[in-house]
Amino acid sequence: MSKNNSLELGKLSEQLQMIASAVDDVAQVYQGDAIALLSLLRQLEQLHRDIRDGVFQESLPDNRQKLYSLLKDIESEGGWPYIGRMRLQAFLANFPPEATEEDSKQTNSDEVLDSDRSHKC
Repeated sequence: MSKNNSLELGKLSEQLQMIASAVDDVAQVYQGDAIALLSLLRQLEQLHRDIRDGVFQESLPDNRQKLYSLLKDIESEGGWPYIGRMRLQAFLANFPPEATEEDSKQTNSDEVLDSDRSHKC
């Protein structure tokens, strides 16, 4: 690795750390505000998509040697970047059991009321 390339990687690493710190700061400011944090996650996902579909694809290797180097880096550095979404079951696991029981009781009572209304018509 050349000295110039090493300097560029150091600069990139520093910039990435600043971005990560800024995102973490925003997340901490809005801790407890699910709507704001969801907005942050959506923005990060959109940035990921924009970079992947834009400048990353334009930067893909045009020969075997560069492609091999890229694939080797992907393999050695942890694979392909992916932004996963929370599964609904994991999302619902955050609710206390009382809340889900109350919701269930409310749904059942609403169904009974709707059923009574339909029989009276």
